[in-house]
Amino acid sequence: MKLELRDIASWTGAELRLWSGDRPEQPATGYSIDTRTLQPGDLFFAIRGERLDAHDFVSAAFERGARAAVIARSKGAHFLEVARSHSLLIVDDPLETLQMLATAVRRRWNRRLIAVTGSAGKTTTKEAVAEVLRLRFNVHKSKGNLNNAFGLPLQLLKLEPEHEVAVMEMGMSHSGEIAALARIANPDWGVVTNVGSAHGGNFSDGIAGVARAKYELVQSLPAQGTVFLNCDDPYVSQFGRDFRGKTVYFGTGPCADPRASDIEDMGTRGMRFQVTAGPDHAEVSVALLGRHNIVNVMAAIAVGLEAGIPLEECAAAATDLQAPDKRGELMYFNGATVINDCYNSNPEALKSMIATLAAMPAKRRILVAGEMLELGAQAPRLHRECGEAAAEAGIELVVGVRGNAQFLVEGARQAGALAMFVSSAEEAGEWLKAELKEGDAALLKASRGVGLERALAWIEDR
Repeated sequence: MKLELRDIASWTGAELRLWSGDRPEQPATGYSIDTRTLQPGDLFFAIRGERLDAHDFVSAAFERGARAAVIARSKGAHFLEVARSHSLLIVDDPLETLQMLATAVRRRWNRRLIAVTGSAGKTTTKEAVAEVLRLRFNVHKSKGNLNNAFGLPLQLLKLEPEHEVAVMEMGMSHSGEIAALARIANPDWGVVTNVGSAHGGNFSDGIAGVARAKYELVQSLPAQGTVFLNCDDPYVSQFGRDFRGKTVYFGTGPCADPRASDIEDMGTRGMRFQVTAGPDHAEVSVALLGRHNIVNVMAAIAVGLEAGIPLEECAAAATDLQAPDKRGELMYFNGATVINDCYNSNPEALKSMIATLAAMPAKRRILVAGEMLELGAQAPRLHRECGEAAAEAGIELVVGVRGNAQFLVEGARQAGALAMFVSSAEEAGEWLKAELKEGDAALLKASRGVGLERALAWIEDR
């Protein structure tokens, strides 16, 4: 949303210092925290991160055409010369100012905002919800997985008057993060897909702590709001007990309406299933891989129905869904099939994708699994269980990549599978380059920090 500098200053309490050639009514046409992606006309927020302080890049931002820069008051003395030819907004904390401005823009826009969270599948669900709602509405959705204290405000600042509904993803790794994001975004509706072991190492009571952190979204919704809950998840299914607004349950169990049934796995072509919503029925075919994606699609159908879109139209919209980047993408190399699911991993999602790999027709099925991070003291056990699951599913070869993946290899070996361990994504790539054969099917999955997608570069170069 284009905003005049004087309005930005007024809404955030910033001190506006215009250079002599500038005018306060001149608008910022965009917003940025990264000079590498900054566009001319953007307002640059000099945010201090864990490794870098963006105040060091303010001059570079102006060289790229920044409209103005938001800087910390404590750094003001360093920008006396810059202020002679560029406009500055002086604040106590640029990150807090970014969040404050995003909150103001969201309130000014003042239409329905839907927040999506869950331990796995947030991005796919967000994309699916947006795809269904596009049948009736002008939808603004958050880009990629920009779902944290930096990314969410930047996505809210992209709201425009013509948008009729917004779909925002909310992530967390610690208690209180979703509550803080909800205070910025002020959601009307909320979607919770699941609670899993991801980030469990950051909570003293493991997955129960993760569940409480996810529940923060439900607590943030207004009394007239609506929450959409996966009734198949033992934690999420309980989230509606004390909610004051409307609760809609989706999934495959008897408590769900809409409910998926008669699920048919079609291998690399995705899945087909029936959906029942009240008295209505429809068939859904999706190109997404893995039974876990049924929950994501059902969440989107539930939201669409609540928004007044007929079931048949919701089902048809689901047919057009494509896997987001590095989340179950199918790739082909010299007659071998590779599932690129490198974006992230947790035990529940990995087991689901192992089942998908096991169901694929292939001469040999290969699991290349990188370690799963932030699992805490349970990491060895959870990795070992995934290795056992791979062996029991009939996966012929398991390759563990880095760190705790050694326990995954141990579990696979003990359960009777051929397994090996490598210490990096590059080593995994070298192995794949030498060993991947025509007719093979391979799944690559790991936590983001492993960077397992780098292994694909070795295959592509052969």
